[in-house]
Amino acid sequence: MRAFTGLAGVMLLVYASLANATEGDSAKPDLARGRQIASSVCAACHGADGNSAAPTFPVLAGQHADYIVTQLMAFKSGARPSPVMQGMAAALSPEDMRNVAAWFDSRKPAAHFAHDKALAERGQQIWRGGIAGIDVPACAGCHGAAGAGIPSQFPRLAGQYADLSLGWLKAFATGARPNPVMGPIASKLSENDMKALAEYISGLR
Repeated sequence: MRAFTGLAGVMLLVYASLANATEGDSAKPDLARGRQIASSVCAACHGADGNSAAPTFPVLAGQHADYIVTQLMAFKSGARPSPVMQGMAAALSPEDMRNVAAWFDSRKPAAHFAHDKALAERGQQIWRGGIAGIDVPACAGCHGAAGAGIPSQFPRLAGQYADLSLGWLKAFATGARPNPVMGPIASKLSENDMKALAEYISGLR
C-alpha cells in the first residue's frame, strides 16, 4: 500500500509541474478563435469538435485544456516526438494553444462503446483495483472512476479508441514514449492486460 501511495505522490508532482508550465498567462481563452484554429488546423484528423471519426486519431472533445496545452508544447519543442504533430504545433503561439485547447475542452465527447465483454471485464478489474501482485496501481486512482481524469494533473481517457490506448500503453512500456509515471506501470502489464484496459477505456463515459 505504501508503494501505491508513494507512486501517487510522484504522479501529482510530475503532472503538477507540467500544468504549471501553462499558467504563465491567466487571460481568458478566446473560444471563437479556438474554434477557428480547430476548424482550419485540427479538424481533418480530430474533427472540428474534437470527436475524431477515425480510430487512428485521439478524441480531444472534453479533454482538459491544460493537458492539451502541455502536449502541444511538447510536440512543438520535440519533447514528444511526432513529425505530424510537430508540424501542426509549430505555427501555434502559446495563445493559440490555449484558445484551441479551451475550445476542445468545452466540447462534448461522443459516446463510444466497448465491443469485447470479456476483455472489458478484465480491464475493469485492473482499472478499479490494479494488480497488487506486481504493484500496478488502480488506474482510477489518477484518471477517475469514470475516466474523466483530474484537470491540470491527469488526462481524460474515457471513450478513447481502444487501438490508440493500446498503442500508448505499449509506447510507455517500451520507452518509445518516455514518461516517468506511466513507464514503470505499463512495463509491468502483459499485452493481454493492456488490451483489456484499452477495451474498458473505450466504453467509459
